[in-house]
Amino acid sequence: MEVPGAGYVVLTLLAAFFGALSLKYARRLLTVARVLRHGVRTDGECVRVEWEPHESDAKRHFFTFVTADGTRIEFEDLAAWSTAKGTPVTVTYDPRDPQGTATVASRDSWSPILQSLALTAGCGMAALGFTTLLLHEVFGG
Repeated sequence: MEVPGAGYVVLTLLAAFFGALSLKYARRLLTVARVLRHGVRTDGECVRVEWEPHESDAKRHFFTFVTADGTRIEFEDLAAWSTAKGTPVTVTYDPRDPQGTATVASRDSWSPILQSLALTAGCGMAALGFTTLLLHEVFGG
């Protein structure tokens, strides 16, 4: 039994989901680029690496640093696969919002920039593809 319009709903949800992800990563990419130009640099360290559950090879990297006023900040960021617990990194951040803008991107490490760019482009292409399929289904081809 086929539900009328179910295909439209699925394609709409997929296009919206990947569009939202693309916007999220694009905002992060812009924040990192802004912070790299105008932010404060300091030394930091990778404090833990967590593996995603369910037999995935995805890792989550957590870093810590101390701001100029002595506040210790811990944040999660994209990092190179070789980054392990205890790895020293350069952290760049905006002093007005260190928790929300901190990144391990620097002149020495472009990994967060390249990963955000790849995620933005990939999710954007997926959103565009699902939107194209939806429009093809709606208006015929």
